[in-house]
Amino acid sequence: MKAVVITGVGQLEVTEVPDPKAGPREVVVDVSACGLCGTDLHILQGEFAPTLPVIPGHEFAGVVVEIGADVTEVAVGDRVAVDPSLYCHECRMCRLGRNNLCERWNAIGVSVSGGAAEFAVAPVANCVKLPDHVRTEDAALIEPLSCAVRGYDILRSQLASRVLIYGSGTMGLMMLQLGKLTGAASIEVVDINTDRLATAKQLGVTATATSADELDRPKGWDVVIDATGNERAIQDGLNRVAKGGTFLQFGVSDYAARAVIEPYKIYNQEITITGSMAVLHSFERAADLFATGVLDPNIFISDRLPLDSYAAAIEQFKAGEGRKIQILP
Repeated sequence: MKAVVITGVGQLEVTEVPDPKAGPREVVVDVSACGLCGTDLHILQGEFAPTLPVIPGHEFAGVVVEIGADVTEVAVGDRVAVDPSLYCHECRMCRLGRNNLCERWNAIGVSVSGGAAEFAVAPVANCVKLPDHVRTEDAALIEPLSCAVRGYDILRSQLASRVLIYGSGTMGLMMLQLGKLTGAASIEVVDINTDRLATAKQLGVTATATSADELDRPKGWDVVIDATGNERAIQDGLNRVAKGGTFLQFGVSDYAARAVIEPYKIYNQEITITGSMAVLHSFERAADLFATGVLDPNIFISDRLPLDSYAAAIEQFKAGEGRKIQILP
């Protein structure tokens, strides 16, 4: 089969690799669509993936074309979205129900071959069947949505919160949509990319700006979410949290990123600083939300490109052009 292979730091190629085979409790998926994500950039930079080479792609959906000997939950021909998370179920964190913090955490498309290929293998337990009205290619959005659902689980949002989001890429826009569902009184979005801010306006944001200084909120926001991973945005956001408020680090930063906190302010104003790591008990809920139409794929997906265009798609992603970019193997 044809697949994208990240062969080394900053190096990738589209090449022929052996077709995957399903183990006893696995399925082979004919990949319909695979989304690009900031994590893919980090892998290309030599971060996250424990070893290279690896086939990237952790946001994907497709059609089951082979099932393992012990698989009864799905059949050949079923359309599925795939949760890429792989846990040991044995370590302390798994036993505490915090599987996303598994001491042996792995993921399809990060530590094992992923969906940037014609076919991909997944445990049957990680496959969620799609209802008839959901387009298979669109269902690749379920994985990033499940990360956003996990983010709101962490926030435990109260009704009428004042929310500030840094970044209006795919993840920032998903946090915007979920913020509306959770009853935020206002949601404002900051981004230096005015084209992306236009999409936030289309989705019904309260206000947008290229700097939080432009927004009229002198006492800060109850909830500040960084969806950029950018060091400067994170630092600015930390300084915008209102008394009793929460800062959520949602965007994925480079390993070397640093920010300064003010311990006395955190203590005196009871500010919470927290993070949200990938998916935890949220994939099925995201699939259910997606089936209700919580996201419009035509707004969120800006580009659908062939597998051979993966390198160009990565460059487009780096440049901040478009929204969700999908590869259609």
